[in-house]
Amino acid sequence: MYIPSFNNFSDRNEIVAFMHRYSFGTMVTTVEGLPVATHLPFLVIEEDGKLFIRSHFAKANPQWKAIPENTSLVIFSEPHAYISPANYETKKNVPTWNYIAVHAYGKALLLESFELKAALLKHTIKTFESGYLQQWDSLPDDYKLKMMNGIVAFEIEVNDLQAKKKLSQNRTETEQQNIIHSLENSSDTNEKEIAVYMKELKGDIR
Repeated sequence: MYIPSFNNFSDRNEIVAFMHRYSFGTMVTTVEGLPVATHLPFLVIEEDGKLFIRSHFAKANPQWKAIPENTSLVIFSEPHAYISPANYETKKNVPTWNYIAVHAYGKALLLESFELKAALLKHTIKTFESGYLQQWDSLPDDYKLKMMNGIVAFEIEVNDLQAKKKLSQNRTETEQQNIIHSLENSSDTNEKEIAVYMKELKGDIR
């Protein structure tokens, strides 16, 4: 990912927190020379100083066949906002876009056993809707087995983590305040979130 020095996002704890918060990502793998992508919810796990991301494909999705032998890219990116040149101090300016993005690279390991698939699904349920776990546990075993036979679970150990905050760091103090004010007063949730991240970057209280 192209990251100018003033947009570099290097605090690992903050990056991992962002991945947890915006955990519905895009997994990209090269298959026969072409990039293919699937949109998936991811579990983000830190163990013994290593970072892992876990999820599952529908078995009918052929992308899973390519992931053990090829490096995959998982993109986490959610809040973004159009930035109008009306916020700038001079007319010789053009529109842009503010956003935050994390790119995680690694090769996948397939989690093929019933026990590993079951553990992944339980962890996923606990993460996204813990109240559903009792209902899942009460379902017939043959139904759950059928569901698990229809998925391919995997784990990626992240070996390259790149992160970018494009939050108008190259603009003047006045321009940054104008942008924050504009975004805070927007009805768009994404734009409000970018305003909060901009304030945090400047050291203001969230």
